[in-house]
Amino acid sequence: MTQWWLEGATVALREYRAEDLDAVLRYAADPEVTRYLPWGPEGAEEVRDFLGQVASAALRTPRDQYEVAVVRKDSGEMIGGGRLGILSAANRRGDIGYVLRRDQWGLGLGSEVARLLVDFGFSSLGLHRIEATCDPKNGASRRVLEKVGMTFEGMRRHDFFVREAWRDSLLFSILEGEWRG
Repeated sequence: MTQWWLEGATVALREYRAEDLDAVLRYAADPEVTRYLPWGPEGAEEVRDFLGQVASAALRTPRDQYEVAVVRKDSGEMIGGGRLGILSAANRRGDIGYVLRRDQWGLGLGSEVARLLVDFGFSSLGLHRIEATCDPKNGASRRVLEKVGMTFEGMRRHDFFVREAWRDSLLFSILEGEWRG
């Protein structure tokens, strides 16, 4: 499998590896980290399955999912994950997501990861529009999306059924011309 690296000032993004299991568990098993996500908390079996699915998706041609590990450049420690998905190749539309270990919150790393993913989507994949959603109660994620230049488009009502309840999602997007401008 080809290594896929993007580098920012503090973090780098790379393909997940089978040996990332414990590092992924450190954030995926944390109920505070997964509180606003449509998955988790996860155990070792779920993370093992996830890593297998990610490895398979990375081999698909054309590739439509880029699930990547977030690594601190100063320590080499894996601290989270990022994702860029191709929603429609014909319409050049994608979406991003990110998750970080709780001890890495508030350091500007979420914004750095989101910027790297958006830049990759526009510069390398030729996307025209990139979207992201967040839970209306997740103010930190909303601020990340705003910091990377995304525009709030509205709320999707009852978008996910999570933990026995319907959840709304806030929808954000950025267009290629806005990113380049």
